[in-house]
Amino acid sequence: MELVEIGKNILTSCMNVRPKEQVLVVTDDEKYAIGQALYQAAKVLGSEAMLMTMSPRAVSGQEPPAAVAAAMKAADVVLCPMSTSITHTRAKIEAAAAGARIATMPGITKDMFTKGAMTADYRRVMEFTERVAELLTKASTARIEKQGRVMTLDLRGRPGVSSPGIYREKGQAGNLPSGEAYIAPVETGANGSMVIDGSVVGIGLLKEPLEVEVKNGVLQSIRGKEAEKLDILLKSRNNATLCELGIGTNYAAGLVGIILEDEKAYQTVHIAFGTNVGFGGNNQADCHIDGIIKNPTLYLDDKLVMLDGVFQI
Repeated sequence: MELVEIGKNILTSCMNVRPKEQVLVVTDDEKYAIGQALYQAAKVLGSEAMLMTMSPRAVSGQEPPAAVAAAMKAADVVLCPMSTSITHTRAKIEAAAAGARIATMPGITKDMFTKGAMTADYRRVMEFTERVAELLTKASTARIEKQGRVMTLDLRGRPGVSSPGIYREKGQAGNLPSGEAYIAPVETGANGSMVIDGSVVGIGLLKEPLEVEVKNGVLQSIRGKEAEKLDILLKSRNNATLCELGIGTNYAAGLVGIILEDEKAYQTVHIAFGTNVGFGGNNQADCHIDGIIKNPTLYLDDKLVMLDGVFQI
């Protein structure tokens, strides 16, 4: 019952669910309990509630079954508590284009429902996230520095995206919990090396840092104890393409080993490899793999945005 009550709050405050609206919950076998709670919450609110369960996807970024994608396009509101992410899939993009309000919840746990990023004042998160997204939109370049490594990214012509955790209008979509501003860098414009020392999709919290090297937007190497777990990135050029720069903007988020919350935390930025067609890029891949960088220094053009993890804006 506690999960249902929390679900009601999410549906009303973040999604603005109204009676008679068609609310679709898409879940998988591993997150069924949370999916069922959101379904029950939608029924309590008087919506036309539906629940679809699938087998877990093999990797984040993999498309859901065609029947699920079709149902998403037909719904008013879609919530996706799943073990992997469909945030950057064609199914989600097309459903949002059709007018659905969508909250994706990859890796969500019962604990994450009741503490951490989900407890934030989302009005405050939204205000700050939109400020950071505007800085990304205006910038031509980004530079990340950490432990002597430097990575530069070409942002020209690409829009910054605000994911504030409030999706109350037609076509609005993003994660819950949320709080990040992100952008799709030019696919051939990232160069340099960087230390990833927070967490990574498919691994969780890192036991030891990974070091990545990128040339002309494409991953050249991954070094570190757990690098072999990311072999999918080296299977094709599209999988290996650096597709995202993100900045955590949720003051209540922490590093918990689940990327859904980790990439929202203050004092972090993240880069990702794979698909970015859903947020201003043109790379379609078999995956979308994020890696969290703790306490970096970040410049947008020559403006210092973060110094050793502390915001300067």
